[in-house]
Amino acid sequence: MRTLTTYILLLTLLLVTPVFAKADGNLSKQQAMSIAQQNNPGRVLAVKQSGGVYRVKILNTNGEVRVISVDVNSGKVINR
Repeated sequence: MRTLTTYILLLTLLLVTPVFAKADGNLSKQQAMSIAQQNNPGRVLAVKQSGGVYRVKILNTNGEVRVISVDVNSGKVINR
């Protein structure tokens, strides 16, 4: 049940993400979080912007903390 709830929440975030887009074309924190969670499901612990990169800290289902870097301009994952 918890897994289903997680997937529903993730799907909702993916559908709502365009609402949070900034006018200048850069990603918002919400978009960076959504992108990071697409291939790294788990609980987001923090999102910080450093220069042209968002660093999204995720606690995955195995209890590991991962830091995913997402480019602010392109939205591409830089590392996993």
